[in-house]
Amino acid sequence: MNATEFQQWVEEYYKSRGWSDLDIFIRIGFLAEETGEVARAIRSLEIGRDRPDEEKESYAENRNELIGELGDVLANVSVIANKYDISLEEVFKAHTDKLNDRYSIN
Repeated sequence: MNATEFQQWVEEYYKSRGWSDLDIFIRIGFLAEETGEVARAIRSLEIGRDRPDEEKESYAENRNELIGELGDVLANVSVIANKYDISLEEVFKAHTDKLNDRYSIN
């Protein structure tokens, strides 16, 4: 699945669940929450959780958790982009252009 297909799928799926109707500030809160979950997944991969109330998971399980959390972040970014009629390709291009311009070697 490419970025455009993913963005369209998110739009359709979130609409079918009624999630697209949420206020943009609620959506930003979800994005922040999911970003925190990415941080937790990376911590599990890098240094572990070291909690007696949690079972130790394998590297593969922790990696799959990170993949899922990154997907949640991308979905929330897609919803925000959809709200303002911005394609992910536009985001990718603007970002690469910005960094290439900022750090180009002359």
